[in-house]
Amino acid sequence: MKKKIVSVLLASAMALSLAACGANDAADTAAEETAAVEEAATEAAEDVQETTEEVAENVEEATEEVAADSEGVMSYADYAAADLDTEVTVVTYVQAHQSWWDGKVTVYTQDADGAYFLYELPCSEEDAAKLTEGTKIKVTGFKSEWSGEVEITDSSFEFVEDGDSFVAEAVDLTDKLASEELVNYQNQKVAFKGLTVVARESGNAVDYSYDNSGSHDGNSDLYFDVQDADGNVYTFTVESYLCDNTTDVYAAVEALKVGDVIDCEGFLYWYEGAANPHITSVTVE
Repeated sequence: MKKKIVSVLLASAMALSLAACGANDAADTAAEETAAVEEAATEAAEDVQETTEEVAENVEEATEEVAADSEGVMSYADYAAADLDTEVTVVTYVQAHQSWWDGKVTVYTQDADGAYFLYELPCSEEDAAKLTEGTKIKVTGFKSEWSGEVEITDSSFEFVEDGDSFVAEAVDLTDKLASEELVNYQNQKVAFKGLTVVARESGNAVDYSYDNSGSHDGNSDLYFDVQDADGNVYTFTVESYLCDNTTDVYAAVEALKVGDVIDCEGFLYWYEGAANPHITSVTVE
């Protein structure tokens, strides 16, 4: 009997010991799992902190770059109000350019508010080929004037590669040809409609040459006179550096006859007033 009681007691003690060991193992496992979770959470928090700091740093750098890029950039209103012979910086969009020559190119540019004529902009031939319609550039130079034409000279430029582009629509200025308001559109892409071709002093509809003397070398500038509904006469030009003798407009102007009624598009170049706008398109009605 005593042996049986002792055996039972021993068995009970062993069971209790095994239970205690199991409980300890479970507690250890739980503790390890908890520690692992806490470690993972800590690492995740550190990763988030690092990412947040990196994003904030990138935003700060981008903000500084934007500020640097825009430093000194003028609106068109600021440019128009600037004194002649002062340094100007503008961001603008290429609309067309004359032929590259001797490290320079003359460029017609515009934004939503106004236009800029970049005279003999220093440029490599490779970069000149990249100055396509709509291309965004930043230009620094000096606001100058020659015979009434306001332009930017002695300048430099850089491409602004932010995916932004702008192509201007030609604004119809037929009713402003004789108006003092016309100067407000200087160098912009413009249209004139319903004008009548009239004879020049030579008696011809079209004269040729860079000096407007009437000589022709096969690829000279073309000058032609047009009359509006009020009888005012204007001289328009096909600038051969812009539209040479291989272009449609060159052929169209050479074929003009006195009495033709035409619609034109071009750039409102200024010379001693609203003379010689550079015409890029002519349609006979």
